[in-house]
Amino acid sequence: MAVLADQGVAARRRVAARHNLTDTGRGPVLVFAHGFGCDQTMWQFVTPAFADCRTVLYDLVGSGGSDLAAYSPGRYASLEAHAEDLLGICEALELRDVVFVGHSVAATIGMIAAAAAPDRFRSLVLVAPSPRYMDDAGYVGGLTRESVEEFLIFLDQNPLGWANLMAPVIMGNTDRPELSSRLARSFCRTDPAILSHFARVTFLGDHRGLLPRVTTPSLILQCARDAVAPPEVGRFMARTMPAARLVELGATGHCPHLSAPEEVASAIRSVL
Repeated sequence: MAVLADQGVAARRRVAARHNLTDTGRGPVLVFAHGFGCDQTMWQFVTPAFADCRTVLYDLVGSGGSDLAAYSPGRYASLEAHAEDLLGICEALELRDVVFVGHSVAATIGMIAAAAAPDRFRSLVLVAPSPRYMDDAGYVGGLTRESVEEFLIFLDQNPLGWANLMAPVIMGNTDRPELSSRLARSFCRTDPAILSHFARVTFLGDHRGLLPRVTTPSLILQCARDAVAPPEVGRFMARTMPAARLVELGATGHCPHLSAPEEVASAIRSVL
């Protein structure tokens, strides 16, 4: 038994170091995952509302304070590897009945994990999600392939210029420039090579076929005037997923956990 206990402690330490893990509180379990180019600090205005819960925050490998040496383009060529990481965190921390809260691409990571191991999850809260960011025949994703290819080239050539140009587009809320500045700084803190690789995995991916397999009760939080995931995406997901509920927030832009944290926290509370 002592050997097993030691192995469990070692596993938790490995996971904590790999993902810069934050694990606080007691009660219902909430796991928060950040979106592209960000880190767990993006949730800092939301998590105080859940002092009565156990809150677990982590950085995706390649982001924030994660172990950058653990990032390899081969392993992380798809979002499935990030979903495996999420399930590894749940296993190491012995988390069950998890309420997973994922923003943007992390919402897809959570859906992949829930489809693979539905017994781990109580519900999913998908904040500004998108299974495919590019338009397709009969599908509105919000971005054209040409625009995605152009910004990927720009990102490769001028990461700083890309961050300063794209942050206001993604954030919206042009009357609050401090929010865009915060997002741009987050982009700039990410290793440019990793940011570029993860951008391709994120924005060129297509996970629409996953949606019918996600049977975990899911709350889709849709924002108005979201340039990255327009309202048509949320409605498509709600129609396609067997246990999804769509809530259209009053918040605008793609990052409501920064621009309207109280509204996001209230929506999360509704599934506890």
